[in-house]
Amino acid sequence: MTEEIIGKVSDFFAHPVVAGIELTGSLKVGDKIKIKGHTTELEMTVGTIQINNANVTEAKAGDSIGIKVTDRVRKGDNVYRITE
Repeated sequence: MTEEIIGKVSDFFAHPVVAGIELTGSLKVGDKIKIKGHTTELEMTVGTIQINNANVTEAKAGDSIGIKVTDRVRKGDNVYRITE
């Protein structure tokens, strides 16, 4: 299993529980990710990706996206894509 850094958390919203992420790599719905920081360690499968409040199935480096997360994450946390 490998972890590739694909972005950083730029924002967090509690209602709904959404993380804003600045991508430096690509991401698509169904990808398994890990969000890791000083007090954060979260693993999940990406269910939805939004760019400017519109649902998309994939995003690329340079995109600012929003994804629903299962727990609180923090600005500056690293986002990794996990591959088998």
